[in-house]
This record gives sequence, structure tokens and C-alpha cells, in this order.
Amino acid sequence: MDTNSGTNHMNLFNGSLYRQLPALALLLLAVLLLCAPPALATSAKSYFTVGHSEFHALIKNSRKAKYRSNWQAVEKKFSRCLKAEPNGSYAPKALYYMGRVHEELAVQSGLKSDFRRAVDYFGRVVTRYPRHGWADDCLYRRAGIYSKRLRETTAARLDLAKIIVEYPRSDMRHKAQAELKKLGKYNWAIAKVSGKKQTSTSSLDKAAATAATKKKTATKTKQKTPPTNGRHVDPSGIAHLDTIRFKSSDEYTRVVLELDGRVNYRYQVLDPNPAVDRPHRLYIDLQQARLGHDVTAATTVSDGILRSIRAGQYNKETTRVVLDFLDMQEYKVFPLENPYRIVIDVYSPDGSTSVAKAQPSKQQARKTTANSKYRPPKGSKTMAGDLLEQLGLTVRTIMLDAGHGGKDPGAVSNGIREKDINLRFVKILGEKLKAKGFNVVYTRTTDIFIPLEQRTAMANVKKADLFLSVHCNANRSKRINGMETYSLNLAKSRDAVRIAARENAVDPRAISDLQFILTDLMVNSKIKESRDLASDVQSKTCNKVRRKWALNNKGTREAPFYVLMGAKMPSVLVELGYITNSTEAKRLKSGTYLDYMATGIVEGVLAYKGKIERYAMN
Repeated sequence: MDTNSGTNHMNLFNGSLYRQLPALALLLLAVLLLCAPPALATSAKSYFTVGHSEFHALIKNSRKAKYRSNWQAVEKKFSRCLKAEPNGSYAPKALYYMGRVHEELAVQSGLKSDFRRAVDYFGRVVTRYPRHGWADDCLYRRAGIYSKRLRETTAARLDLAKIIVEYPRSDMRHKAQAELKKLGKYNWAIAKVSGKKQTSTSSLDKAAATAATKKKTATKTKQKTPPTNGRHVDPSGIAHLDTIRFKSSDEYTRVVLELDGRVNYRYQVLDPNPAVDRPHRLYIDLQQARLGHDVTAATTVSDGILRSIRAGQYNKETTRVVLDFLDMQEYKVFPLENPYRIVIDVYSPDGSTSVAKAQPSKQQARKTTANSKYRPPKGSKTMAGDLLEQLGLTVRTIMLDAGHGGKDPGAVSNGIREKDINLRFVKILGEKLKAKGFNVVYTRTTDIFIPLEQRTAMANVKKADLFLSVHCNANRSKRINGMETYSLNLAKSRDAVRIAARENAVDPRAISDLQFILTDLMVNSKIKESRDLASDVQSKTCNKVRRKWALNNKGTREAPFYVLMGAKMPSVLVELGYITNSTEAKRLKSGTYLDYMATGIVEGVLAYKGKIERYAMN
């Protein structure tokens, strides 16, 4: 065979092939597109399949199961499944497994907040997919959490009774009966769910079956005409407005709209129309959202600049909330995460409401003369004091905030819970501040849960002059220790981002989004004053404690904390120490140590007070 001839043949073949490649590629692509299944359905199924596999693998791996990030990664798979096909067959299954993820995570973390999240997800399946085959499983698992983890036996009894009454053919029915008998009050629970008077157990079982049949018939009838009242049974892609909270005074109002998922929203302010008795109105449209069953259609507010709140279903996919204000001069609207909520802050700085005009407050008098350049005669202490009060440059009222509380324990380590230390400490600090002549108010004096954004609102409504939020720190490294004090600003270090994420109960990646929001909110915030207060509190406390203990002074830092956002007064967040460090945890249990720290903070407050008063008179 001629080598050259063979080479020429090969070159001709390659050249022919190259010329045909574009056509072949197009043909192959067309075949793939024709054969490919619908992308949306495939992605939902694949997300669920991967999530299901990873969930069971994580349960078997005790080493990896200890880390929250691993459970969060699994949850994301089910969350994506839900978003890919919110009306599909995998949606209720994804919600169920999101509940299971938080249930298993709670076993590892020991946090009630994780168990609460599991309860929430199981509840969504029951509410939105009551006829799904896994609804009874969700009720059974939720009952187990209520009885064994949260010690809420009444709720557990009702869930078990609901399985018996409404799912008589369920494979969980016999288990539910056995568990309900163990918890006691069997007849009461069945009667409560079925709406029958208490009779014998056998009669109630018959009543349960009858009630289930009636409910099934009623459900078929309701499907023909959608309900006009109460909560809709919506596909999982629709968010629900679950709660509307507010705090209001004559100069400030904060309204919080809490939802069970993220939504897009738009808002607009409408000028007052005296002719038809319409005040300033701010309406917010929540897209792809519906009213929750606990939201009141209209709420009349008897005090402050907020007159009323109205909520309604504007159209099938939009919930509208309208806020009626007696007066409005400035407003800010911003979202917060976990749970998703929209915060509306409204200010009336001059206090020019009809109520305020009738009874002017001391704070309003301060605002009126805020730009005055009058100086009292030299040596006149009385007149100097009056001017300081008029200018609002005195520190009289201090609000103390014990971080976390109730269902939120904060950090838990070395046999102590952060929420307990925080509450114990603010009570010690409060008494010391009162002894120095300050008026002290608290966000909480008992073990109750208060949402982060409500704490700053409480300080604004009370017209506090300073806001101090008390916390304990935590770190994966048991060697890390020391005290640090934060003020509100953009985070400038990884540690600041980490701590802000922990205190805000969000993923650290959410802090970057928050920084954009914060740049707008900081325009009228007491940034410099808060920084000065943090510096005085940190230095004086460390100096005081170091007389007896070796305390690591980690200095002052800045970060975007939810609990400080929107404060109208200088505000700081104090991290007393790391409860994950055994030495520091032992000290934080000591009343003597806490007493020293409290004395140091009081000295810091007095130092700050002295500075602003000297500055005002120069």
C-alpha cells in the first residue's frame, strides 16, 4: 500500500468529517431536545431524589450529623424541589422532609427553635395538603415533638386525636390510639376534635368514623366553591402573611409583617384627604401572598401616630396591607430574614399630631428648641441643666435588653444557656443604674421570647436615651475568650459577620444583603454616638474586671445587628464573654463576676454621659 496515498485518503476523510460536524452537532442537539423530559418536572424530582438520599446518608453518619451546615445543605435540596414545582406531587413530600431535617437537627443541637421549625413544616403539610398520604405521618411526628421535646401535651393529644377522627383508615391510627392513651385524657381529646360530648371510648371511636365521613363529604362540596373566609388551602409556592405586629408612640411607629416565605413587595404613600377623613396612608402589596387565618382584617390603634391597620386580599395573588397614620414625616421599609418579615418604620419628628398638640411632651419640647444657640449665663448650673434637657442631651432613661429568651435559648454550652445569663445580668445592671439616678426600663424581665426588631421599637416608643443589649458569645474553638462591644454599622471583619449572623439567626451569607439595606437606614442613626458609647463601656468594664480577673479585651467592633436597627438613640450590643470557653463560662455563672462587669458598664455609661454634657456646654 502507498503510504502517501493512504495519508491523502485520511486527510480527505478528516476534511469531509470536519465539514459535516456542524450539521451533525445540530442533528444530535435536536434529538436530545426531543427526547428530553420537561425540565421543570425533572428538576423537582431530581432535587427530591438527591435530598432524600443525602438525608438518609447523613442520619447514618453520626460524625457529619453533628454539623448544622450539613443539615442546611440537605434542606436546600428539598427547598429547591419545592420552588421547582410548587404545585407538583413532590411538594408535600419536600415539606415533610424539611420538617424531618429540622427534627434531626434539633436532636443534635438541643435547641427548641429547631424543633419549632420542624413543627411548622409538618403543620404546612397538614394545612395545605390535608388529603395527602403523608399528612397523618406529619401529625404523628408533630405530636411526638410536642409531647417529648416541647412538653406541650395538650397540643400532642389534639394531633393524635385528629389522626383517629379524620384519618380512620390511616396506618398511623393504631399508633395514635396507643400514644393518646399513654398521654391520658383520651375521651376529652377525641371529643374536642370531633365536636362531640364526652362519652365512652367505643362510642367515640364510632363518632370519629362518622365525623371523618362527614368531613370527607364536606371537603368535596367545598372544592366546588372556594371558601371566602378563613385560610385558603394554597399550593406551597404561595406565601402567607401570618402576623402583623406594631409598636406606636406619638412620634414613632414600627409595624412588622411576618410571612412564612419570601415575597416581592411594593409600597406607596398616599397624601391625606381631609374631605373624606382620609389620613396619611402607606400601603404595601405583597405579591404571591395570601392572608393567614390569624390576621385581623382591621385593627384600630387607640394611641400614637398609627390610627389603624387594614389587611385584605387585593386579588388572587396579592395581599394588601394599609397603614393609616395621623401624621407622617419620614418612613423606611426594609426586610429581615428568619422568619421573613417586612419592617415599616414611620417617624413624626416634630410630634405634630392632634394628640401631641393637645398634650405636648418633654421630648417634643426638646425637639422644638433643638436648633437653639442660646447659652445661659456663666456659672448658672440650673439654667445649664434646663438647656441640656431641652436639647435632649441628657441621659435619663436607659433601656436594657436581655438577649434571646423563651423559645430562643441563644448559645448553649458548659451547662448554661445564654438567655439565663443575659437576664440575670441585666437585673444586676439595672439595679446599679437606678442607684446612680437613671430611669431603667427593660425589654423583658422574665423568660419570654421577643422578636429582635420589636426590642428596638420598644426603646423608641419608651423614648429611651440609651439602649444596651446584653449577650454572651460562642465559638467552635473552645480557646476563644474575651469581652467585646458592638455598635451598628457595616461589618468590617469575618468575626463581625459571624457574630452578627449568629445573633440575627441567619446564614452569614445573608449579612452581605443586609449591608445594602443598612446603608440607607444609617443616614439618621446615632452611628458616632453609639461608637463612642461602645468605646466607653468596653474600656471601663475591662479596666474594672481586670482588677481581679484576667480578661481578654477584644475591643469594639461594628456589625449589622437586627436588634440595633432603627434605634433613635445611641445603642450598643455587649458580648459579656464566651460560654463555649470553660473558664469564662464558670465566671459568667458567678454573681461576683457579673457584679464587677455591671459596675464597669455603669462606669462606662457615666463616662459617656459626662462627655456629651461637657461637649454640649463648650
